[in-house]
Amino acid sequence: MTARQDIENSGPVLQASGIEKSYDAPTGRLQILRGVDLEVERGTVLAILGASGAGKSTLLNVLGTLDRPDHGSLRIGGADVGAMREPELARLRARSLGFVFQFHHLLPEFTAVENVMMPLRIGGVEAAEARRRARAALLDVGLEERWEHMPAQLSGGEAQRVAVARALAAAPELVLADEPSGNLDPPSAAALHELLHGLARGRRQTFVVVTHSDRLAAVADRVLVLEKGRLVPRS
Repeated sequence: MTARQDIENSGPVLQASGIEKSYDAPTGRLQILRGVDLEVERGTVLAILGASGAGKSTLLNVLGTLDRPDHGSLRIGGADVGAMREPELARLRARSLGFVFQFHHLLPEFTAVENVMMPLRIGGVEAAEARRRARAALLDVGLEERWEHMPAQLSGGEAQRVAVARALAAAPELVLADEPSGNLDPPSAAALHELLHGLARGRRQTFVVVTHSDRLAAVADRVLVLEKGRLVPRS
C-alpha cells in the first residue's frame, strides 16, 4: 500500500506519541521536545502557540518529516513515518504534505502561477496539468485575476496567498504552516486567517499552524500551547 493510499484511509490525519528531540549545544545536550502527544482530525485547523524558543519550529519540522525525532512515533494518515527511509519520506512530503512559512519565498523571476507550478513540475507533473492545478489553487485562494503577475506586483498578503496556493496545488492532506501571518499587516493577516479557516471547512483541508497570533488562534478549531517541551491545552 502506498503512502498516498494510507493517507486516504479514515481516521486522524496526524498522530504523534512521545515525541522527543534534542540538539547539541555549547553547554551540552539541549532537550527541546519532551514527550509530545498529538492527534489531528481531518478538516480542522490546529493552532500551536508558545513563547519564542519553546521549540515550535522544531516540532513542526518533526511533524513535517524534515527532521527525525530521537524517540516517539509519528503516523501520517495511518502510515508509520518512522519505518520509512528517505526516498519514501520524500515521496510522502511531495504528495501528502504542504508547507507555508512566514516569508513566502516566491521566486521573483516567475509569475504567480509559475511559482505554484514549480513543486508540481519538480514532482514530474506535465506542464499543462501543472498549470491547470496551479490555476485551480490560485482560484481557491481568491487570486484568479492575479495569476500572471510577478511577485513584485503583489501585495504582501497576496504573495502569502500564492504561497498557500503553492502548498495546496498537490492536494495534500495536511498543510503545516510556520508563522504564516507573522510578516503581514493586520488586515492582510486577518484575511489569511479567514482563508485558512474557509479552506478547512470547504475543502476538508487540515492545517497545523505554529503562531504567535491570538487572532489566528481565534479562528482555529483547537489551540494547544508548547510549554516545557510538551503540548498542553491553552488555559
